[in-house]
Amino acid sequence: MNSKAFISMQGITKTFGSVIANKNVNLTVNNGEIHALLGENGAGKSTLMNMLSGVYIPDGGSIFIHGTKVSFTSPKDSINAGIGMIHQHFKLVDVLTAKENIMLGQKTGFFQNKKKLSERIMELSNKYGLNIDPDKKVYNMSVGEKQTLEILKVLYRGANILILDEPTAVLTPQETKNLFKIMKKMRESGCAVIFISHKMNEVMEVADRVTVLRKGETITTVNKEDTNPQKLTELMVGRPVVLSIERVINENKSKILEVENLTCIDSENVKKLRGISFDLYSGEILGVAGIAGSGQKEICEAIAGLYPIKEGKILFKGDDLVGKTPREIITKGVSMSFIPEDRLGMGLIPSMDIVSNLILKQYQKQKGFLINRKPSEQKAHEIVKKLEIKTPGINHPIKELSGGNIQKVLLGRELDINPDLLITAYPVRGLDINTCYKIYDLLNTEKKKGVGILYIAEDLDALIELSDRIMVLSGGEISGIVDADKTTKEEIGLLMLGEKFTKREGVNVD
Repeated sequence: MNSKAFISMQGITKTFGSVIANKNVNLTVNNGEIHALLGENGAGKSTLMNMLSGVYIPDGGSIFIHGTKVSFTSPKDSINAGIGMIHQHFKLVDVLTAKENIMLGQKTGFFQNKKKLSERIMELSNKYGLNIDPDKKVYNMSVGEKQTLEILKVLYRGANILILDEPTAVLTPQETKNLFKIMKKMRESGCAVIFISHKMNEVMEVADRVTVLRKGETITTVNKEDTNPQKLTELMVGRPVVLSIERVINENKSKILEVENLTCIDSENVKKLRGISFDLYSGEILGVAGIAGSGQKEICEAIAGLYPIKEGKILFKGDDLVGKTPREIITKGVSMSFIPEDRLGMGLIPSMDIVSNLILKQYQKQKGFLINRKPSEQKAHEIVKKLEIKTPGINHPIKELSGGNIQKVLLGRELDINPDLLITAYPVRGLDINTCYKIYDLLNTEKKKGVGILYIAEDLDALIELSDRIMVLSGGEISGIVDADKTTKEEIGLLMLGEKFTKREGVNVD
């Protein structure tokens, strides 16, 4: 066995009923290495990491940690072996400080020597470049600070093997650079880091080696220097894939949406939107960027009639939608499709099949008391074929599909009604690169038809390539609206942090 290997997973197999999630998977991660794990949605990455972190027990194969064969029966066993996993959704208590969150779960609980605790936190912070205030409440932290705290928490517990699952999904470019500095310091200190990401540019920037999974099996492990994004994508998908986003130019555009001085206040009397004003044109993709919680969700829901509005107007083709319910908006003939960020919580009903979820959007148009399922069944077959949705059948429960296929069902349903305005929030969140580009193509197809698209996204590279203009939100306000072909990720990142620019060509700051 490789003497440098911190992790060696050999012949790992895991099945769930008739579904084979992992089949004879091999993975070796060395000390002082950042190892990227790539694969399409449903390729088996999460299952493999859940076995390494003690959530699942393998049906076959062996796991070696630091050269010793282990058998994990719980996450506690994995933690005791020096493995720490940083999930996409942070496991922190908002009302507690950083120090108190680190103390949680320790054998001594809150009855620790706080002086020694502070000294240990400072020692780890200096060693790995983790800039965190131990006495700061989590609810006052930025997303980047919360992630840094999660890393500090597992390091404090003795982890020298870290699993980072899509760690940059909600970070600004500046926060991403800081995370990569931390990862590189961990590598220099002899830690092993497993980095799961769909962003090829990040993999090429920070990884040493890359393991590719496809359909639950190991395809290959390559050195970063010996590959490129195109080759890695082909290995993931199993065939050549075109990695380019077309920016469609429409000359005949008309104003389709006007939002004027939109102000929204939540149930606790906190302003979520502060005088938002912008326009959207037919045949245009208006991108929206911002740190999580900057008002993206509220804009979507306000336009769709799902969020209470304190002040302002929302004019769709000159007709004010404020005060109208979603059903009233539909009956007025407003053709508007809304893809929410929570695709299962708001967009679809998990226990229902594809056909039933299509009927939810169409039943009001049918006459009589009985619902005719045949039109929806036909549409379901068309959507499955067109979007290459992997499902046992159109009557299969939505909740049992992979995240990428769930997203395709939702997008296919919304586009099927031929909208004039499409509001889409994070339509490619957590999706593999091949599926992402299919969705980019779908959005461009709608744009060519003259549909106005409000596109909220996290991947700034794709946002710049796909959008005509980009509106940047910070703290419920617009910090700038920029022309996509005249801006940079760094400029958008600064606007996301609330730094407004002086007026110049291509930048509008009101």
